[in-house]
Amino acid sequence: MARILLTGGAGFIGSHVSEHLLARGDDLVVLDNFNSFYDPALKRRNAARLGRARLVEGDIRDAALIERLFQEGDFDAVVHLAAMAGVRPSLLDPLYYEDVNVRGTLLILEQLKRRPKTRFVFASSSSVYGSNERVPFREDDDIHRPVSPYAATKRAGELHCFTYHHLYGIPISALRFFTVYGPRQRPEMAIHKFVRAVFEGKAIPMYGDGSTRRDYTYIDDIVDGVVRSLDRCAGYEIYNLGESQTTSLAELIQLVGEVCGIEPIVDRQPMQPGDVEITYADVSKARSKLGYDPHTTVRDGLERFVAWYREENQHAGGKR
Repeated sequence: MARILLTGGAGFIGSHVSEHLLARGDDLVVLDNFNSFYDPALKRRNAARLGRARLVEGDIRDAALIERLFQEGDFDAVVHLAAMAGVRPSLLDPLYYEDVNVRGTLLILEQLKRRPKTRFVFASSSSVYGSNERVPFREDDDIHRPVSPYAATKRAGELHCFTYHHLYGIPISALRFFTVYGPRQRPEMAIHKFVRAVFEGKAIPMYGDGSTRRDYTYIDDIVDGVVRSLDRCAGYEIYNLGESQTTSLAELIQLVGEVCGIEPIVDRQPMQPGDVEITYADVSKARSKLGYDPHTTVRDGLERFVAWYREENQHAGGKR
C-alpha cells in the first residue's frame, strides 16, 4: 500500500485513476478545486464515488496549502493530473493556462526537491507534438514548435520535470495522453459533445473537410498506463499513452451516428486555430518498459460511452 497525493482527482481521468488506486488498497489524498471550466456538480458527483479517499478542496497554486499537504502527508508518490485543459480555450486566456499548468506544477516540484525519493507522475499531452510531420509520434521526436498556449504549457511542464530530476534525482514519469474518452468525459470534448448533439437533434460541427485524424484512447487503457507508470517510476521517462490507431473526424462522426442509431446532422466549419492534422502515438516504449497494452477499438469504446450516456441522461434516446 502506498500513500499517494492525486491532484485533479475529481476530474474525468483523475476520478477513474483514483477509483483504481483505492480498489487496490492505496491510501489516497485527492486535491481538486472544482473550478467552473465545466459544471462543478459533475466533478462533485465523481468525488462522491471516492469513498475512503481524503478529499481536499483547494488550488494547486496555493503554495501554503501545497506545503501543508506535503508536511502532513509523507507521500510515497504524487500523481499530478490537475491542469487547465483544452487547446481552443487556451487561446483566449494564455496567462491563466501558464499560471495553473506551469506555476502550479513548479510549486509541487519545489516540495518534491525536499523529498527526492517521492515518485512523481506528470500528466502531459499529445499536443506537445504540434504539427509534427513524422508519424507515428515517438517520445524522442524533436518537438519545439507547439501550436497552442496549452501545448506550450505542457511542454514547459515536461522540461521543468527534467530539470528537477537532473538537479535533485526525483523519479519522474511524464505521460503524453492522446485524446482520452469514456464515461465521465468532460462535456466539451468531441465525443461527448457529438453524442449529445446527435441525441438532441443538433448539428455536429465538423472543422475542415473531416480528414483530420486523432488517436482516440479509451479511459480504461489510460488508467492502466498511468498506474503502470506510477509503479515503475524511476529516473526520468516520457511515455506516449495512446491507442496507436487513428480515426478521421468524418469517420468518428459516422461511427457516433451508427452507435447512437441516429443519422448525424453535420455543420461544416473552417479549421480552428491551434488544431493539428493528426495525432498518432507510437506506444512501443510504453509497451516494452511498462507492459502497457491498449486494446479498446473506437467502436467498442463508443458503445461503452453511449451506454453510459444513456444511463446518465435517461431522456437521451429514451423516446427514440
